[in-house]
Amino acid sequence: MVHCVDMFPTLARIAGVEVPQDRAIDGVDQSEFFLGKQERSRREGFPFYVGNILVAVKWRNWKVHFYVLDEPSDPPLKLLVPRVYDLDIDPRELRDVSLSKSWVLHPVVTIIGAFEESTKRYPLIPMGTPDPYLPPT
Repeated sequence: MVHCVDMFPTLARIAGVEVPQDRAIDGVDQSEFFLGKQERSRREGFPFYVGNILVAVKWRNWKVHFYVLDEPSDPPLKLLVPRVYDLDIDPRELRDVSLSKSWVLHPVVTIIGAFEESTKRYPLIPMGTPDPYLPPT
């Protein structure tokens, strides 16, 4: 699994450029995976946000939705019960398997907890912050 946040450190490594050390970089170097030198991604899961709302979490071949978006421009609607999808057999996320695969919630909650813990050390940049952003010292 590779996400767009991983592109910066991955491309920097391939180009031989150092990633800045004066700020938190929300990405991991996936160059070994891209180049076929490593069988697995360095990332097992990833939270998906729309604005400041945690909409879903992907973990391995699973995706758990906490909100639903019928159209990209629609506001997220909170689900009463999270939906679980097995992306290996259902890449279009059409069949909710939450009744038989509720165990998937445990690693997903772990991913959410780790992300929230990281935002305590490295607070999120507020929406509307002027560019260029200067991290606090």
